[in-house]
Amino acid sequence: MIEVNGLKKSFGEVSAVRDVSFTARDGEVTGLLGPNGAGKSTTLRVLYGLMQADAGTALIDGFSVEKNRLETQSRIGVLPDTLGLYPRLTAVEHIHYFGRLQGLGEDQLERNTAGLIDTLDMQGIAHRRTEGFSQGERMKVCLARALVHDPGNILLDEPTNGLDVMTTRSVREMIMRLKSERKAVLFSSHQMHEVSSLCDQIVIVAAGCVVAHGSPDAIRDKSGCQNLEDAFVKLAEGSPR
Repeated sequence: MIEVNGLKKSFGEVSAVRDVSFTARDGEVTGLLGPNGAGKSTTLRVLYGLMQADAGTALIDGFSVEKNRLETQSRIGVLPDTLGLYPRLTAVEHIHYFGRLQGLGEDQLERNTAGLIDTLDMQGIAHRRTEGFSQGERMKVCLARALVHDPGNILLDEPTNGLDVMTTRSVREMIMRLKSERKAVLFSSHQMHEVSSLCDQIVIVAAGCVVAHGSPDAIRDKSGCQNLEDAFVKLAEGSPR
């Protein structure tokens, strides 16, 4: 489970996150929505342990990200907004590298890698260097390395951005599979139809603050709009600046 309480983060005079609180529960998909510059990526980076919040707390399975960084990082799988692949390594070498960083034994590493290659349909690219990979192929490698240690909490920053239809479907199927395995899945997206079909809970962030949090139906009810995209626009635009 992922818990965020009263999170604040500034960069000089710019308040990127002013007051963000929400919970992403096990066995649920939670969507983190907001316009560009709303504070979504900053919030995720605090959860990754890449940034330290100015105030508030971020917890992974009850452990403080600030006080127990290695413990919390072992409990999360991360797909960041920048994919950052090493061009001279193959797909399998990337997965193995991240699995060893997480302390997996070689037998477990081989089993987990084989399972992910099969699940993500990576057989044709598994032993190719990632230099020259398409966006979809790069995304599959990054998903595999994020999941190789079988974490209980998955954080995905716009996982279908720039993907073709088939790869997008694969990513969505993976998200639903993770949910069925009782993982806590937190992802950001600008695709309203994707959010509507995948998410159990939605957190809308605007100007660094949570302006709405609840099920898709609850978000629609709060806004008075039947369409989720209209609801998002109304709630985000009505936030304090």
